[in-house]
Amino acid sequence: MHELMHHQEQTHGTGEVIRIPGPLRRNPLLEAAARHNLQWLRAHGMLREERAQLLYDRWSIPELAATSFPDADLADLCLAVDQCAFYFLFDDQFDGERGERPAEVARVCAPLITTLHTGRAPENPSPVESAFADLWRRGSQGMSARWRARAAFHWEGYFMAHPSEALGRALPDSRPSRAAYLVLRRGASGVDTVLDLVERVLGEVPATAYHNPQLTLMRRLAGDAPAVNNDVYSYAKEAPRGDVYNLAVITQRDRGISREGAFALVRDEAQGMVDEFFALAEQIPGTVLGLGCSREEGAAVLRYVDGMGDWMRGYFAWEASTLRYRPEGALPIDQPNYLEELL
Repeated sequence: MHELMHHQEQTHGTGEVIRIPGPLRRNPLLEAAARHNLQWLRAHGMLREERAQLLYDRWSIPELAATSFPDADLADLCLAVDQCAFYFLFDDQFDGERGERPAEVARVCAPLITTLHTGRAPENPSPVESAFADLWRRGSQGMSARWRARAAFHWEGYFMAHPSEALGRALPDSRPSRAAYLVLRRGASGVDTVLDLVERVLGEVPATAYHNPQLTLMRRLAGDAPAVNNDVYSYAKEAPRGDVYNLAVITQRDRGISREGAFALVRDEAQGMVDEFFALAEQIPGTVLGLGCSREEGAAVLRYVDGMGDWMRGYFAWEASTLRYRPEGALPIDQPNYLEELL
C-alpha cells in the first residue's frame, strides 16, 4: 500500500486501459521457474508433443506468475507457475464437444475432488489427475487446517463450475442473468484458489481479519476485476463456441448493443472494481488496529492486501501482452481448443 502513489496502465489492443495503482514488479527468479515448469509439465504428461509446447510457449505463463508473485521464493514461484499452467491447460480441455456434455465434465472432475480429501491421485492417473495431485500436495504442505479446508472448498468450486459452464453451452436458449454469471465466473476462473496461493506465499491471514466484511469485499473485487476484464479478451474464442457465461456476451445481449460497446462497458466495470479495491485498501491499517490484531497479524494482513494488488497488476499486464488471446496463440474455433488429450 506504500506504492499507491504510483500508477500503471495496462492497455488493450484498442487503446483502452485498466488504470491500477502501484508499479508492476517481476520476480527475479522467473527464468529458473520457467525451466522448472516445462520439466514439471513433461513429467506429468501435460506437454508431450513439440507443437503443443510451441503453442504453450506463446502464452508466457511464467511471466504471469512472476509478475503476480514478485516476492515469492523459488519453490513458491515454481508452484505459482505450475498452478497457472494447470488452469489454462485444464480449462481448454472443455473447449470442444466435451464442453457441451455436462455429465461427462462432472465425471472428469470428480476424481480431482477426491484427491482434495485423500491427497492422492487415482490409480493410473490421467495427466491432469497426476499434475493436480502434485499441486495440492505442494500447495497445502505446512498450511493450517483452516487454510486447507478453505482451499479445498475453493478448488471444489473451481472444478464443479465446469459442468455448469457445459450446461450453459448445451442449452440453446440459456440466458444466465448477470448475478448467475458472477457466481459461476468466480468459480470457473479459479480466482479464489489464486488468492489462497497469495496467502500461502505471503503468510496466513488471521480469521478475525479474513472474515471482516471490508477484506471480504476486497477479495471479491480482486477476483472479479480480472475475471470480468478477461471476458473481453476471451470473447473471440468463447462466443463462437456458444459460451454464455461471458459478461461481454451477456451485456451485448441484454443491452442490444454492438460488441465494441459491450467491451467498453465491461472494461468500465472492471475499472470500477479496481478503483474500489484500492480505495478500501487505504482503510485497512485502521481496520487492523480496530480489530486488535497483533503486530505480526497486522503485518500478515497488509502483505495479503499488497499481494492481491500484485496479483491484479500481474494479471492485467500479462493479459494485455500474451498471445493466448490473439490468432497466433490460439487454435481455429472450428476445432477443439487443445492439441493433446489430458483427461
